[in-house]
Amino acid sequence: MRIAEFSMALVMAIFSVYLMWKSTELPIGWIDGEGPGGGAFPFWLALGMLICCAIIMYNWWRRKSPPSRSQEVFMDKEAVYLFLIVSGALTLMIGLIHIVGVYFALPLFMGFYMRVLGQHSWRLVSSVALLTPVLTFLFFEVALTKTLPKGYTEPLFYPIYDLIY
Repeated sequence: MRIAEFSMALVMAIFSVYLMWKSTELPIGWIDGEGPGGGAFPFWLALGMLICCAIIMYNWWRRKSPPSRSQEVFMDKEAVYLFLIVSGALTLMIGLIHIVGVYFALPLFMGFYMRVLGQHSWRLVSSVALLTPVLTFLFFEVALTKTLPKGYTEPLFYPIYDLIY
């Protein structure tokens, strides 16, 4: 566990630096009349990830976190099984984005994850699955004026655009 914690923090830190460097090919600041530049979210999220990696490595070096003191196996059979389920569901969600768009693929993934893996009530699952695409739409399409992929469901959004714009 100790080696895995440091290794992952190091790999993620290197990946963060790469993402920050690659993001600067596009504007990373605010563009008047348009919103954030194309590289803004990747850059600032990668910077946050780099800071978190530095904190993890510092805690590892000082042996402050439980994993940094652990000699246990990183992933047992149950963890590998859960990893495969989640990565399969994420892969399916990413594939569905091109077909049904973000606003339908995301709630399907959230619903599956919360109900099957989290074993939450149908009431909570349906609330989150319905609220997530609405808030995501308002945040990206309205507040930031950034269009997300809608796949074959795009015509369903035309009446909403007519109301907003």
